[in-house]
Amino acid sequence: MEHKEVVLLLLLFLKSGRGDPLDDYVNTQGASIFSLTKKQLSSGSIEECSRKCEEETEFICRSFQYHSKEQQCVIMAENSKSSIVFRMRDVILFEKRIYLSECKTGNGKTYRGTMSKTKDGVACQKWSDTSPHKPKYTPQKHPLQGLEENYCRNPDNDEKGPWCYTTDPDQRFDYCNIPECEDECMHCSGENYVGKISKTKSGLECQAWNSQTPHAHGYIPSKFPNKNLKMNYCRNPDGEPRPWCFTMDLNKRWEFCDIPRCTTPPPPSGPTYQCLKGKGENYRGKVSVTVSGHTCQRWSEQTPHKHNRTPENFPCKDLDENYCRNPDGESAPWCYTTNSEVRWEHCNIPSCESSPLTSEALDAPALVPPEQTPVVQECYQGNGQSYRGMSSTTITGKKCQSWSSMTPHRHEKTPEHFPKAGLTMNYCRNPDGDKSPWCYTTDPSVRWEFCNLEKCLATEESGTNSPTVPQVPSGEDTSEPDCMFGNGKGYRGKKATTVLGVPCQEWTAQEPHRHSIFTPQTNPRAGLEKNYCRNPDGDVNGPWCYTTNPSKLFDYCDIPQCTSRSFDCGKPQVEPKKCPGRVVGGCVANPHSWPWQISLRTRFGKHFCGGTLISPEWVLTAAHCLERSPNPTAYKVILGAHEEFTLGSDVQDIEVSKLFLEPTRADIALIKLSSPAIITSKVIPACLPSPNYVVADRTLCYITGWGETQGTFGAGLLKEAQLPVIENKVCNRYEYLNGRVKSTELCAGNLAGGTDSCQGDSGGPLVCFEKDKYILQGVTSWGLGCARPNKPGVYVRVSRFVTWIEGIMRNN
Repeated sequence: MEHKEVVLLLLLFLKSGRGDPLDDYVNTQGASIFSLTKKQLSSGSIEECSRKCEEETEFICRSFQYHSKEQQCVIMAENSKSSIVFRMRDVILFEKRIYLSECKTGNGKTYRGTMSKTKDGVACQKWSDTSPHKPKYTPQKHPLQGLEENYCRNPDNDEKGPWCYTTDPDQRFDYCNIPECEDECMHCSGENYVGKISKTKSGLECQAWNSQTPHAHGYIPSKFPNKNLKMNYCRNPDGEPRPWCFTMDLNKRWEFCDIPRCTTPPPPSGPTYQCLKGKGENYRGKVSVTVSGHTCQRWSEQTPHKHNRTPENFPCKDLDENYCRNPDGESAPWCYTTNSEVRWEHCNIPSCESSPLTSEALDAPALVPPEQTPVVQECYQGNGQSYRGMSSTTITGKKCQSWSSMTPHRHEKTPEHFPKAGLTMNYCRNPDGDKSPWCYTTDPSVRWEFCNLEKCLATEESGTNSPTVPQVPSGEDTSEPDCMFGNGKGYRGKKATTVLGVPCQEWTAQEPHRHSIFTPQTNPRAGLEKNYCRNPDGDVNGPWCYTTNPSKLFDYCDIPQCTSRSFDCGKPQVEPKKCPGRVVGGCVANPHSWPWQISLRTRFGKHFCGGTLISPEWVLTAAHCLERSPNPTAYKVILGAHEEFTLGSDVQDIEVSKLFLEPTRADIALIKLSSPAIITSKVIPACLPSPNYVVADRTLCYITGWGETQGTFGAGLLKEAQLPVIENKVCNRYEYLNGRVKSTELCAGNLAGGTDSCQGDSGGPLVCFEKDKYILQGVTSWGLGCARPNKPGVYVRVSRFVTWIEGIMRNN
């Protein structure tokens, strides 16, 4: 759960005229809590529901749930800290931040957390108890002071902060160690700072995180749900020494902000390890030698390498001596070396042995699960309880949370509780017999979603777990197919039963369920005829209806997706390996799994560059690949190949008719083929991105090519490699590419080296997976050597040239 701004209140209720009251709540879609003290009320909006929560006088309202289809509000005395959370469709849980926070603002008068021990570790006495100490402050006498249980509080406005009566007969009371909230100050390096400072240290105004002007960037709020990238507030999403922001000054891309340090100790950092767990951010062992055998430089010293990863800048990272550490979110512990020729290297830390899952272990850093959904669209039989595929992306493109992890969402659907449900990694599953496979998401504000999977179209269920690719329909004309596109908002078929076979209630009927928001009168364009399944509210999970079951208000319908009559861009018919190997150091690709990859050759057939098919007649490549001749007849394009030298019967060999260099001399060019390529299962275009789209930092993308392999396996065969995108701000640091990367370019690579594009890969694709297809985000352009440590490859940012690309294609 995100720890966001704790609102400073003199009372527990909102002051009038404070702006949006929902700012004081954390909301989670698809989450519900079990509450004994609650009221069920009719409500037409979330805002109305929040007002009823604030106005409640019979109990302290700590949370509310809003059910949009029921137009119903449930206000509750409990929240997720005191009650079990479970998943529920069509509900959003709103919890007051003040009751979730475990930090204090000012003297902690408004602290409502659950700390119940003094600073010396003595248990607190309940405020309602009279022994061992008779209290002056009680829940009865001071009902607005939050004197619940034995939690630390500050009912008398003590300047030293929250305190409690103790269970020690010899000590009447003592203070509690409550850290300050990071809304006006920062702990450590400000990784959790959530305040509203929005100017840099030199007074420049910050650019909003969800804006790409004046500076395009890869820190996109939706891609970093845990980083609280709100408005234009200073934040630290990338392991800098302190919070920073992009600025509104065209000449200054970013700058640090001046955030004061908190005066109280920071919150506990959690368990530490003497071995490697996750990315090793909690490693506190004493290894001080790098993988190449170099001795580590002391963190407090500036020779032979000057740096800002100092104990002063990273006070919570235990940068002791010269021990390997990971203070800034690198992929593993590392250090600066005492070799003046090698600035830094990773360290070889032994992996932690697997141990029984405990609550502590479940909250500890875990191996990052795979993000991409297989592109050959897997499907599921029945309701998907037997599905054992590797899809791990939800219907809206969110990454799934591992079933064994408790962050960001705590839950009980673990491999131990459901041993037969196949709860492996973060793969989509259906352990509880819902309508289709689903998963918890890695977005703190969305507890769960159904997965991006289709139901198998086979007429008879085979009973096996092997995926079945949906069939392409034959050529008959079906003017009203009983299938849906997208989320089915435009579905007008005649399905009238839910996924469980229950008949739908007519939209005009008020029995057995009364409703007013979704009727033919209120939604005349939604097709609310008879009792047919519809999606009038654009529900991401598809068409639904009110049911004729008095105990179940609504349910979804089982409407299949309409299948495409042609091969879609960015969707290979052969599943890529997507190897995370260390195109040097990658792996040999599955034949035809990257069907947009072309080989650009001389007219005599010698391969010298790569390229990407983006439509039947057009190929995108690097401009420097066309320097050898301005004459189109000097080149030809090979499509559908896997081997560089032996061309199979499926290969298409097409001459070039026109060349178009980008007019501002960017390293990108278009090639028009003399005849359109035949689109087959082995030759499929990649998708173009939206204009000016920016790939989020750390997105895993893929490069492919037949280029120089520098002695690694696979020469002559198409190779692939997985590379993380590196935000230009990071890539332009001194130790990497030192300001050489332009805004029209992007970086990708493993900073440890060992994986990169190389000579012969130039012009080839860098594709990134988004929801259900691969999108061409980069054209291989240049690098400082191949696969060198700290020297990632540089790619032309295709999205910056989409308007030019589409204009050339349209006019030629």
